[in-house]
Amino acid sequence: MVRAAGLLAGMLFAATAAQACEQVTHRDRSFTVCTADLTTQNIALRLNRSDGMPLGSFVALELATDAPVVFAMNAGMYHADRRPVGLYIEEGTTIRPIVTRAGPGNFGLLPNGVLCVRDGRADVIESRAFAADPPACRQATQSGPMLVIDGALHPRFLPDSPSSKIRNGVGATSDGKIAYFVISDQPVTFYQMATLYRDVLGVRNALFLDGSVSRLYAPALKRADPGRQMGPIVVVTER
Repeated sequence: MVRAAGLLAGMLFAATAAQACEQVTHRDRSFTVCTADLTTQNIALRLNRSDGMPLGSFVALELATDAPVVFAMNAGMYHADRRPVGLYIEEGTTIRPIVTRAGPGNFGLLPNGVLCVRDGRADVIESRAFAADPPACRQATQSGPMLVIDGALHPRFLPDSPSSKIRNGVGATSDGKIAYFVISDQPVTFYQMATLYRDVLGVRNALFLDGSVSRLYAPALKRADPGRQMGPIVVVTER
C-alpha cells in the first residue's frame, strides 16, 4: 500500500510538472511559459553551494535541492564572479542591497524592478517603489528593465526594435498567487516579450531577468538548456 501510494504521488507530480511549462506563440515568435502556483508550489532563489561557491549550473542546483524540481531558470543579472548586480535576498537574508540609480546596460534602463516572494505570494515591484516601502521578502532578486509597469509597457520599448535576443522574464498576477516565468525559444525584442505578458498573460507588472544567457531547466520536458555558468537561479518545487 505504501509503495502504491508512492507510485501514485510520483505519477501526480510528473503530470503536474509536465503541465507547468507550455509553448505559446505570440507575434510569430515562440515562447515557453512556465507557471508557478503559489498555493501548491514554492519559489526559491539559490546562489551558492554549502561551501560558499556559486552553484552555477542546473546540475549543481538539482543536487542541492531536496524537493523534486518542477522547473528552474536563471534569475537576474550578475557580475563576472557571479555576484548579483542588484538586490538579492535568499531565505530572508539580504546578500546584496537594492540599486535605484540609473546606469549602463539593461539593468540601468529605469524603471527596473524586483521579484519579491513572500509566504503564499509573489510580486513584481518597481525598484524605487520597493525601496520607499520595502516588503518583507523571503526571496528577492532585482533586474531590469521592467517589461510592464502597472499595465503599461516600458516607455523605451520600440515595436520595430532591431535588437532581438533569447530573453527570459517573470510576471505575477495581481493577487500574487501565480507567477509566470517566460523564456523565448528564439530571439525576441523587449516589445514582443512585454506584449506577451500584457496581452496574452494579462499581467500588470513583469520584469526582464536576462538575455543571451537565458536558460530553462524543466525535467518533465527533458529540457536542460546548456550555457555559461549562472549567478542567481530561481527554482520552483512542489510543497
